[in-house]
Amino acid sequence: MRGPPEADPIARGPAVTPPFLRLPPLAGALAALALLASCGLVPRAGPSRGQIFDGSVMRQGDAFVVTVDDRVNAIAGVVPALGVAATLEGAGVIGSDTIRPGDVLGLTIWENVETGLLVPTGTNAAVLEEVQVDGDGFIFVPYAGRLRAAGQTPEALRRLITTRLETQTPDPQVQVRRTAGDGATVSVAGGVVAQGVYPIDRPTRTLSAMIAAAGGVSVEPELARVTVTRGGTRGSLWLEDLYTVPGADIALRGGDRILVSEDDRSFTALGATLRQTEMPFSSRTISAIEAIAQVGGLNPNSADPTGVFVFRNEPAEIASQLVGIEGLTGPQRVVYVLDLTRPNGMFTARDFAIRDEDTVYVTEAPIVEFNKVIGAVTGTLTSTRAATDGLAE
Repeated sequence: MRGPPEADPIARGPAVTPPFLRLPPLAGALAALALLASCGLVPRAGPSRGQIFDGSVMRQGDAFVVTVDDRVNAIAGVVPALGVAATLEGAGVIGSDTIRPGDVLGLTIWENVETGLLVPTGTNAAVLEEVQVDGDGFIFVPYAGRLRAAGQTPEALRRLITTRLETQTPDPQVQVRRTAGDGATVSVAGGVVAQGVYPIDRPTRTLSAMIAAAGGVSVEPELARVTVTRGGTRGSLWLEDLYTVPGADIALRGGDRILVSEDDRSFTALGATLRQTEMPFSSRTISAIEAIAQVGGLNPNSADPTGVFVFRNEPAEIASQLVGIEGLTGPQRVVYVLDLTRPNGMFTARDFAIRDEDTVYVTEAPIVEFNKVIGAVTGTLTSTRAATDGLAE
């Protein structure tokens, strides 16, 4: 007799179809599309417009999102100005023949007697060459004593020596000569043709003249910044301001340090622009339109002209004026929104000033993201169908 048939070692139940494959084709596609979009699985260059707005303080975020208009431009479009301190501007031009510590003087003294105090027998004058002005500003003249020379002109010092000697010898005649010394020098460094230490002479008593004596600047003049340090005071200004702003061409003092440097400000461009990079400023002021142009403009295949954003940390004073909230302290995160499609939107962007360390970000157009989702869904469904067909075979 034949026994009962052997049991199938693998129990095969009814075929199970994934839930979204049991849906109608359109419904399944829409479900997959929603799943991909909600999970953020679609690649893109950065956050979407909606995600940026979700970071607003109005939506429990920590940034103020502000739409740029003429009022906002008037508040936020202020570019920090450069300028030297009032103590540097108020210093008058020193006399070209003023004696300073470290200078070397030459003295010639005539006496109206046969046997004088200083004049050797048989000569008519005593010559004292290379009389050094010491660090305290004094010189020593025999029979006249220790005299303060620093801060005086050769003529004033001549009268002082004459007064001291005329009580000891009748009608002395004195001549004082100031030779070039190291008593008044400044150092010039950075972006100049010839760096070095230069004396303050008659032609080089002002800042612009001293830079010219150093051969002029070796960087782009429009982007050249000049920093002057005098003791504990420091001031910076643009090179062009030396010739256009009254009072900017300050008078120099011994020991001043002059540094010429190229502007190091920059901004970062990201998103749907033709180039994503950090860009240096090409001029003293740059507008949002110029910043976009520097990176090649908006990407015509993906950019959303209604979603141009500028990210910036603003001082509390400016942020308070923008949002009308008093009591803000410390730097505030502000996101400026530029809609180039609005009436006067291009003018508004042209008037919006970009500042150092700004981030300019352009979002992708919604249709671009939609096409990416469709492409991802289509590819996913095709792959799934192929895998299902393979199992069925």
